[in-house]
Amino acid sequence: MDEIALVQSAQNGDLDSFNTLILHYQDRVFNTALRILGDEDLAQDAAQEAFISAFRSINTFRGGSFKAWLLRTVTNACYDELRRQKRKPTTPLEPETNDGDEMDSPRWLADPNMTPAEQSEADELEHAIQHCLDTLPTDFRAVVVLADIQGMDYSEVAIAAHVPLGTIKSRLARARLRLRECLRGFEELLPSSFRLEEERTL
Repeated sequence: MDEIALVQSAQNGDLDSFNTLILHYQDRVFNTALRILGDEDLAQDAAQEAFISAFRSINTFRGGSFKAWLLRTVTNACYDELRRQKRKPTTPLEPETNDGDEMDSPRWLADPNMTPAEQSEADELEHAIQHCLDTLPTDFRAVVVLADIQGMDYSEVAIAAHVPLGTIKSRLARARLRLRECLRGFEELLPSSFRLEEERTL
């Protein structure tokens, strides 16, 4: 994908080019929103709002990391949603069925190669991680999602979060410490590599 050419075409009003960019990043945008908000429906709304905002403001993009620019848009949409909710996101990560029952295995976690026991363990770990993410202040949660889940480098996170690089490093250090402390309560669910790393830091 020639991202630069697509962005330039989108800035010239080519909707197909913009849609191609969105298709490329839609999963990343949704997953970012889901991790920050902890709710599928709210994440879908935030992602849609981010795409609409991105389309309206594409001409303000002046180069650099388009991914960071786009994730800044969805991060802002998540912040707006949290302000509307006026509370921390405490809705469970797993969605409900049409009957109002909680799904045992959400579709975005399903892995056809896993045995039922492995899938159950993966679900429990996923819930533990989201629980610990939800305990973080919103600003901390956002930088952890962008850096450690989306794999962005610090400079991209700084663009997406719209804060200085030094602030990103400070927030990440503090957020990772809080996450590690929270996840100690779920040690039996963690991969052995995490436990070994934990032992070396003690």
